[in-house]
Parts: sequence; structure tokens; C-alpha cells
Amino acid sequence: MSKEFEIAREFEVDATPEQVWEAVTAGTGGWLWPMEAPEPREGGKGPFGSTITAWDPPHRYTNRVEDVEGIAEQTVNQLDYTVEPRDEGRRAWVRYVHSGIFVDDWDNQYDGAAKHTDFYLHTLREYLTRFGGRPVVAFAAFDAPEASKAPDALAAVGRALGLAEDTAEGARVQARGPEGQLLDAVVDFRNPYFIGLRTEDAMIRFFGRNHWGYPVGMAVHDFAPAADADAAESAWQGWLKGVFSQP
Repeated sequence: MSKEFEIAREFEVDATPEQVWEAVTAGTGGWLWPMEAPEPREGGKGPFGSTITAWDPPHRYTNRVEDVEGIAEQTVNQLDYTVEPRDEGRRAWVRYVHSGIFVDDWDNQYDGAAKHTDFYLHTLREYLTRFGGRPVVAFAAFDAPEASKAPDALAAVGRALGLAEDTAEGARVQARGPEGQLLDAVVDFRNPYFIGLRTEDAMIRFFGRNHWGYPVGMAVHDFAPAADADAAESAWQGWLKGVFSQP
């Protein structure tokens, strides 16, 4: 049964309103995934077939799509950003609202969307404050094998990375990556649903979508000048395959 939803979040961040605006319009590859930049006017074309319904840089940006292509569980989708200056423009207050209509499995879809929102917005803040809005050089996103739908799949990812069960946010670790490579990283996010690692030049994100009936997902945002998206995807996909090919 179709039903409307709304997910609203507010936060302050140590970045200017202009930096936030750039990140949520043209710089989405640095913290979410690459999208076509919106046409800079009300009524213009937005990403994924949306229409820009509010455009007031750097204060208000809204895009809306009535028929969400490729997502059977959803019809209407709207993203709304309100940005206001704080501390004479040195910092910003942001209100983000994701709304629309879920067609089926409402409780599960809403729970997944709400928890993903918290992780994505955390990654946005990390991008702004730790990487200063640098352009992403290489972005890769992909799913783990079907076996990663198991209830303990994200826990298996944590163990493969070398994280103890009590390794908490803020911990500095040497995570085990592809081919046994040790990565000097900070665990910048960790809960039963997501793991976020931050290195000097990259953010590596693991999405425990097994909790909602999907395979575990992964994304790499790499800002190093020589970063290679194809190489990162190949290496980490092989790593994930190894994690979920174990008995």
C-alpha cells in the first residue's frame, strides 16, 4: 500500500554555506555518489530525471521527481536542503528533508532510508571538515555477493577488516584491506548497520543492507591525485568476495 514518508535532519558543520552548497549540488561524488549537476534555476533539470523546485544559492535547493525510474518500491522522491550561516558565515546550519511515497513494505523501506540518511549526512560532514570539499578523484560503489544477505554479514566485514567487536568510533586502526594491505585509518562511524573508515586520502564506507534484505554495499571516495576507480573497485570487490566465500 502506498504511503507518504518524510525524513528530516538538522545539523551544524564547520564549513561555510558556500562549501555546503557546492557539496550538495556539484560535489556529490565526494560523499554520496556522482550525479549530474542540477541546472541552476527553478524549473531546471535535476539529477535522475528530477525537476528543480527551489534554487536560491547558497540557501535553498530542492529537487523532486514524480516517477522514480528503476526503483519499484518508490514513486515520488523529493530532496530539500536549507542552509543558513552561523558564526558570521564561518559555519553553517543545514536542514535536510527527504520525502516522497513508498509503494510497498513501508516500515522496512522507511527504516532503511532513515538509517542511511544518518550515515550519508555523517559522511557529508566528514567530507567537508576532513577533506575541505576536495574534488573526488576516484569513486567506486558496488555490492558484495548474495551470501552477504546473511544476518551477520556486516559483522563478518568488521572481522575481516580486523576490527574487534568493541572497536568504537574514533579509534585509530590498521585495517586489513585487499591482498592483506594494512590501511592506517580512523573508524569514523560504526554501528550495527554501517562501518566508515577514513584514511589520509579516502573514505571507505560499508553498508549493512543485509538488515533490509539486500546484499552488503560498499563505496570508496578517494581524493588522492593518482587514485584509480577501476583499480579500487576490482581490489575491494575481490576482497568482499573473499569475505563471503568463507565457510
